[in-house]
Amino acid sequence: MRQIVLDTETTGIDPKEGHRLIEIGAVEVINRRLTGRTYHQYINPEREIEAEAIGIHGITNERVANEPRFAEIADAFWDFIRGAELVIHNAAFDVGFIDHEFKMLHAKRGDPRLGPVASHCGVLDTLKLARDKHPGQRNSLDALCKRYEIDNGHRVLHGALLDAEILADVYLAMTGGQTALLLDAEARDAGTENGTTSGIRRLAVDRPTLAVTRLSEAELAAHHAKLAKIREKSGQCQWDKLAGWQQEEAGQAVH
Repeated sequence: MRQIVLDTETTGIDPKEGHRLIEIGAVEVINRRLTGRTYHQYINPEREIEAEAIGIHGITNERVANEPRFAEIADAFWDFIRGAELVIHNAAFDVGFIDHEFKMLHAKRGDPRLGPVASHCGVLDTLKLARDKHPGQRNSLDALCKRYEIDNGHRVLHGALLDAEILADVYLAMTGGQTALLLDAEARDAGTENGTTSGIRRLAVDRPTLAVTRLSEAELAAHHAKLAKIREKSGQCQWDKLAGWQQEEAGQAVH
């Protein structure tokens, strides 16, 4: 399953008032693994950014004055997200702005691809997901980072790509998947020394496949001998109750 965890920054809060996108950040997740592929783009909104918005994300009019307009980046952005499930915190906000940009572009180009995002991509709202899992609690991105012990200390101002990366970690933790295992105290200590106090550590995409070590005939015989002694002394063996135990013995007997 291909998912794109996405965040945007804007000139204000309502596209109906003419506000526009000024930054898009997105990271790719396939089968619950971060692939390392990202999309990041600043955009010239062709209008002024409200002072209140600048106070939130720190992106000034001067910063985006020489950036491409949305029409210039629309195809590359579309190619990155198409067919994926979009994972967004408070999805209605970001999707509303993206749809607004594509709608204006469609009016100019007449390109049928550039319709509402939900008609081409699935949309998963992590804010709704968090509210369902944690009713009555704060479910902002910062609150979820604290709840799931994800380090966001480097997040001072909002930034689309940084927020998308943090949201990807939150989403994977919130939906029950460990993305790394700290196997011993040494590894935990190393993480603390490196400033990584989160339980999430991204694994290398190109890591080698884990080796599978099977029992030798001698080890299997010793195992059965141990179980026989347990049965003899106690009259029963809990191992026998495990599903598939009898089938395993029958299979070994055939071989």
